[in-house]
Amino acid sequence: MASTPSDIPPEAPSLLTIDLAALRKNYRKIKSLAKDAACGVVVKADAYGIGAHRAVEALSAEGCDTYFIATLDEARLVRQVAPEATLYALDSLLPGTADLFAEIDLRPILGSVAEVEDWAALARARGQRLPAAFHIDTGMNRLGLRAGDLDEIIQPPSPLEDFDISLVMSHLACADDPDNPRNETQRQTFDALRAKLPPVPASLANSGGVFLGPAYHYDMVRPGIALYGGRAAKLGGQTMEPVVRLEGRILQVKQAEAGETVGYGATRMLKRATRIAIIAAGYADGYVRALGSSDARDGGPVYFGDHEAPILGRVSMDLIAVDVTGLPQELTARGALVELLGDHVGIDDLADIAGTIGYEILTGLGQRHHRVYLDE
Repeated sequence: MASTPSDIPPEAPSLLTIDLAALRKNYRKIKSLAKDAACGVVVKADAYGIGAHRAVEALSAEGCDTYFIATLDEARLVRQVAPEATLYALDSLLPGTADLFAEIDLRPILGSVAEVEDWAALARARGQRLPAAFHIDTGMNRLGLRAGDLDEIIQPPSPLEDFDISLVMSHLACADDPDNPRNETQRQTFDALRAKLPPVPASLANSGGVFLGPAYHYDMVRPGIALYGGRAAKLGGQTMEPVVRLEGRILQVKQAEAGETVGYGATRMLKRATRIAIIAAGYADGYVRALGSSDARDGGPVYFGDHEAPILGRVSMDLIAVDVTGLPQELTARGALVELLGDHVGIDDLADIAGTIGYEILTGLGQRHHRVYLDE
């Protein structure tokens, strides 16, 4: 990832650098893996926290013309940036919202009989064959139409006579584990259920599904986390470019003695004289509380140049304490930026330490960071 920009406002307590060139490179890699399949992009949750406006601008410049969002508000934002793009809403069609979808040319992903009937009613009222996607539940038991729902929908008079299905899709539950037999079970179920519908483009692969091979690619893949530098599958050699770097400023360096404790709850007692750097970042900024330490466990790593230093005690809302004993003085100057997330420790590294997933680390990055976008 590119180096830290030099023109950071002195009042900025932390810096979040977002590398749009890396995002573009990841998109190109996924497109090459998908070969003949189209590549739609998931930009829900503000493009996984990096900023949907800038992400869509960069991806549109790479030729992406299909985006998946979750909510109407997200769709309105993306529509401002990509007025001609095809937009799909993953979070279904709430009662009374069909007109709002049509107003911004947003295609709902229909996952229940009631939603299908609502969309058909709007199409009849407008006298238009409005496009929509079908979400088939192939075993995840979240959103989606089950076999019995499809049987009901196709019975005449069918609501399918009133609108067009532009895409039929499902979602893999275990795509990050290529050896899990549920992947193949879901793929076979998908083929069996979509055969009940008119022949239309199909999509099954999320980020992990892209790496499962051509049998899962169908007509369109839908990458999300892999685009943003996250670990999409337990596969060697399939790493993506890191897209985000998070740095916090050193607010103070102090000396503490053996037997003293650090932070809320006094969970970490010092075993020796210790230099402590206080860094301006905490769980309000997405640096999750589970990265803290106690006498029973070590905390997350912080990097001062190439030097790793451990967190001492609990992560607070705005602050963390770090053991910098023995580090070069020039690396621990008041006001200096230190790496919390970046080249040395990635989003999945932090997630593993915190007992969570890279998605939560990435989407949880707060709004107080000064943001800088880099691009080609």
